[in-house]
Amino acid sequence: MSIRLLCVSTADNTDKILEALVKNSDDIDLRLHFGNDMADFKASSLSRMDTRKGQRGHLMRDQHYAGDNYELLSSPVFRQSMERTVDQLFRYSDGYRYRSHNLKNLQDYLDYFYILSDMLAQKIKEENITHALFFNVPHLVCDTVLYDICKCLGIKTLVLTQSIFPGKYFSMEAVEDFGFFGGKKSKAKPMLIDQKENLDLFYMKDIGQAPDKGGKLSMRGWFNILAYILLKKPSMLLQPFHFFRLIKRARKIYSGFPSWRDPFSRFFHENEMAYFEHLMEFENQQIDIEQRFIYFPLQLQPEMTTSSLGGRYRDQLLAIEELSRILPDDVKIYVKENPKQGAYSRGPLFFHRLNRIPNVVFMPSFANTNTLIAHCEGVATITGTVGWEAVRKGKKAIVFGSTWYSSFPGVFRWSNAFKYSTFEKYRIDHSELEQSAGALLAACHDGVVERHYVKIDEGHDVDKNISTVVEILKALLSAKKSPIFRA
Repeated sequence: MSIRLLCVSTADNTDKILEALVKNSDDIDLRLHFGNDMADFKASSLSRMDTRKGQRGHLMRDQHYAGDNYELLSSPVFRQSMERTVDQLFRYSDGYRYRSHNLKNLQDYLDYFYILSDMLAQKIKEENITHALFFNVPHLVCDTVLYDICKCLGIKTLVLTQSIFPGKYFSMEAVEDFGFFGGKKSKAKPMLIDQKENLDLFYMKDIGQAPDKGGKLSMRGWFNILAYILLKKPSMLLQPFHFFRLIKRARKIYSGFPSWRDPFSRFFHENEMAYFEHLMEFENQQIDIEQRFIYFPLQLQPEMTTSSLGGRYRDQLLAIEELSRILPDDVKIYVKENPKQGAYSRGPLFFHRLNRIPNVVFMPSFANTNTLIAHCEGVATITGTVGWEAVRKGKKAIVFGSTWYSSFPGVFRWSNAFKYSTFEKYRIDHSELEQSAGALLAACHDGVVERHYVKIDEGHDVDKNISTVVEILKALLSAKKSPIFRA
């Protein structure tokens, strides 16, 4: 049977894998490719709402209503799909991008969702797609809607995502399957886990854990402030008093945080300034490690780990509220902000809502994660790696979303049936944890499908990686090999 493939590949390394896959497979016909300029359609132009084209032009050119998104609109996942898409589109709005789309209100977002889903469904049906391949968990508008449509049409989907283990990646047929691993009885070699070892995550290299103060406005910060003024507030150049007042506020913010914290390195907006001024109020917060507490580090937003894998708990405060409701009176929730977070999803009402929860204590930015894990009753997270860090050290974890380690001993998936008394009494069998982790590691696919993870794959060979991944994809797409995660 010929496989008529739809693929979302937005990076050069996965484009090369895709090219080799099609070239070396007699039964795979690439019908639709959403990605960069060389793909059929440029995926980012659909989320940023610009006019950049792919090899087959722009998806919205000469478009018309066909009603081909009926299966999605009439499905049980419709509301969830629409809400998730709006959330992901919002990251490209005026408050978070210098060059933003022009969607202004809820109706604008809904209108665009209906138009986009209809156009994508048209293309899927025109090309008679049988299989869809995603090189990462869908989380960037175009891929999210494509995934939901494919599921509603009964099209076979294959989702890949890189693991934190060097040169290893995961696979699943449905995003909801992420973390459901049935290899607990595997005879694979256990993974040796040193309980005293702290994880060395490459994407957290620049994050400090010390209470030093006195940061200075960085060159990146200066550049982004000027970009904001030129693109959004050019009149401020004629108002030197307002300009210098803004710079004074920015310098005060930098001086109030540890030197490793660079508040405006990625983006500047007056909302960002208000956010960091509010955070500064917690920098002198005392940390009582003798208090009984659950450690809840907030995750970065917008991010795949929350917007897609978090489900309804991409609203992280909902998770904290639900957790608060079932905890004993003498157990606090120590909440720490993500050190890379900006104002996105962190408006004044976020902090007001957080402040309304009586047993929440907000941590300063320099609070040491390893110390908090060592003294907590357990950690709670949507999908964060902190849960894996915790169980490695004998601490239990509560997860609210879909994450790769959720089948490990000591990890409790949140549900209405969750009982804190059960959680409190549970003790992790370290040897059982090592066996479970070893079984998952043995089941992982060899290769790198996320370009950022090449840096931790020692001796990475590009050509070898391509041929290795291609052989695995051929087996997965033809159902000769089963995906790693299955609910």
